[in-house]
Amino acid sequence: MTFTLYPQLAADTIRLGDLPVCRVLLMNNRHFPWLVLAPRREGARELFDLGAADYAGVMEEVRHAAQQLAAITGAHKMNVAALGNIVPQLHIHVIARFIHDAAWPQPVWGTAAAPYPPEDIPHKLAAEIARRLTLVNITKM
Repeated sequence: MTFTLYPQLAADTIRLGDLPVCRVLLMNNRHFPWLVLAPRREGARELFDLGAADYAGVMEEVRHAAQQLAAITGAHKMNVAALGNIVPQLHIHVIARFIHDAAWPQPVWGTAAAPYPPEDIPHKLAAEIARRLTLVNITKM
């Protein structure tokens, strides 16, 4: 089975690596430490499109990613969402939130995009996420 990441997800993120079910991406937005987990299952648009084993795997990977991102960043709150209103491919957002962040206390949706300048891509954060999540097929940045 081939997995192709939806073009907008690929354009808006930095690929970190893979877990058993999901591809782990870092949203290219310097305002928020923000992961996106995309299950590598062709045609999945909704969580209920996954079989029981894949669903359980995705939920465990999201739980673990949120837990580790919270520990790395010291976030005040973790936001987890699977919306898909614009990008139809199933993907789950895991966002570290802080009472002083650019959107607090509102949702991050609609906040101005703030891509990392190439010289400021958070290599240290990416490496720590990859280490803590034990990612495979890690992208070299």
